Amino acid sequence: MDEDKLTLVARKSHFGLPTSCPSSLPIYIYLKFAKIPFNLDFNLIYPDSDQVPYVEYGPYVAYNNEKSGVIQSLKEDGIADIDSDVCGVPEWISTKAMVNSWLSDALLYEIWLGANGNPAHEIYYSDLPWPIGKFLFFKQVRTVKQLLGITKENADNREEEIYRKAKIAYDALEARLGEQDYLFDNRSTSLDAYLLSHVLIALYALPETSVLRDGLLKHANLVRYAEHLKTECIDSSSTSVPLSQSDPSSSSTKRGPSNRSSKPKPKQKREKTEEEKKFRKRAKYFLLAQVVAVLVFLSVINGSDGTDMELDDDDLNYD
Repeated sequence: MDEDKLTLVARKSHFGLPTSCPSSLPIYIYLKFAKIPFNLDFNLIYPDSDQVPYVEYGPYVAYNNEKSGVIQSLKEDGIADIDSDVCGVPEWISTKAMVNSWLSDALLYEIWLGANGNPAHEIYYSDLPWPIGKFLFFKQVRTVKQLLGITKENADNREEEIYRKAKIAYDALEARLGEQDYLFDNRSTSLDAYLLSHVLIALYALPETSVLRDGLLKHANLVRYAEHLKTECIDSSSTSVPLSQSDPSSSSTKRGPSNRSSKPKPKQKREKTEEEKKFRKRAKYFLLAQVVAVLVFLSVINGSDGTDMELDDDDLNYD
């Protein structure tokens, strides 16, 4: 790993994408568009942390939950800005708002509610013990429903509205794109990073039965656009391969094996470094905290009269 490069700490790779997280992939693509050399590292320790993704460069750190996100921080802090020529164009602003609201909501709905939670499990929780992953999934499902304004009473209407807005957005973006490789002035901007990320995750992470994926496939121009840029920016990538888990509370990256299922080669025993001891201690605290959270949650459920904690039958439905 090149220590002189910026490091993007993201959620893990899956579905043939460098990172399958809807928050991480736009940053990866944005850095590619900006031609900024960077290392890619994975965080497997805190799947529900709103700090992830984040970027590090020496003492500089930009977290996902600061300002308006990592990309905005990179622009404001003068590290990478590819939007300077279009950021004042009204049509660009409105198109970006549409992508980051209507299409973002649709993908959020599909990942957590529209496909039995399987994409969410693969992206966020597959490295955790089943009970902990199950609890965190249920917790996030409730959060997503609140964000999307979904209740038992309006669930069908909200679903219809979400898909209707996604179709309108796809139609408008297909017309805007035309035969160009990019949406505005035939050059890459953060808008392309967000849209390309959305299309790739919808195509590769969502199941064939997905309503959103099926609607996207009817827009051949958007599919062409995504496949072309995937070949150009991702498949030909020279980004350093991630080697470890990372801790978002520290600006130093901790190293470790990236493939837990592979058998390690025999080697001589050595005394653990202070860094390794600290890493193991933090991991134990994290697991203990999650177990305590599960126990507290179960005690709340058992003591509830059923009005404060109303559970949907399919809230915990992922395999």
